[in-house]
Amino acid sequence: MATARRTNGRRWATTPDSVQAWGWYVDGRKEEVDSLHLATERAKMGEGFVWLGLKDPTDEDMASFARQFELHPLAIEDAVEGHSRSKLEQFDDTLFCVISTVAYVDHETVTETSEIVSTGQIMIFVGENFLLTVRRGDNTPLRSLRRELETAPEELGVGPAYVFYKILDRVVDEYMAVVSEFEIDIDEVEEDIFSRQGTKEVDRVYNLKRELIEFKRSVVPLAAPLQALSTRNYPVIPDETRAYFREVADHHTDSREAIASFDEVLSTILQAGMARISLEDNRDMRRLSAILGILAVPTTMGAVYGMNFDNMPELHYDYAYYVVLTVMVVGMLASYLVFRRRHWI
Repeated sequence: MATARRTNGRRWATTPDSVQAWGWYVDGRKEEVDSLHLATERAKMGEGFVWLGLKDPTDEDMASFARQFELHPLAIEDAVEGHSRSKLEQFDDTLFCVISTVAYVDHETVTETSEIVSTGQIMIFVGENFLLTVRRGDNTPLRSLRRELETAPEELGVGPAYVFYKILDRVVDEYMAVVSEFEIDIDEVEEDIFSRQGTKEVDRVYNLKRELIEFKRSVVPLAAPLQALSTRNYPVIPDETRAYFREVADHHTDSREAIASFDEVLSTILQAGMARISLEDNRDMRRLSAILGILAVPTTMGAVYGMNFDNMPELHYDYAYYVVLTVMVVGMLASYLVFRRRHWI
């Protein structure tokens, strides 16, 4: 339940349920303070910065924090409604970034209905004296990042821009982790598709390719924001911090290249699988044709001698029955040998 505090008769801002964690950091160390409102006011006066983390906030929550941190309405709209692609925008003195996150869904084996990747989003507001993160979905790698940074005051002391870099770095590391797991799944399906019963595995390739497309949609758009952070000047990003973003951009390029490679491999596997299905269908048709050709011999002879005509002198021979049976067997055997020689059977 949301809580509220009072001091000297003044009501401070409530702390909604959407607040996951927050801290006021001065010289890289977390300071004790009575409320988020007070910490924000102290940070605005030049004393350290505030790092606030939200998860699935309501419209009212975002409106309250927008006033508190003086956020732009357009950025707030994206934070409330979500945004489908990663992007980076500058609003006055605040930098706003949308990051798509991806997590690998554990499974024993790939099936035609397996969920392989799960996506989420992080919206980040970076100011001179604050950093506000808004998480959508559960696949966000921020749970342990705050604890790690709080044990490294020299890193937190750099300011909000460094925390922003660490969040991007953690997200891209998650991309590479998913890439590694994806490679294992592709190797598994590739081995199965070329096995003796591989024609039954094409649906699994379709599913992998569909999940790869979802992965690609989350990863690729982040290239433009990382390029901008690496090359352009932003008031809240110190020049000495820009090198960190170039490193993240390089790692992100590795993940994009891996996805492109996976896409080509899956397309090749899918084509090979479809070719095998077509080949198996042709083989089945030839087998059926060969069987029908063999059965055509006794069927034709039976039809001829099954006609009720009196003027068929061979019907009255003593050995006519055995002769006809012999011709049937020899004809069927000859047909079998011909089809066998042509590998139809």
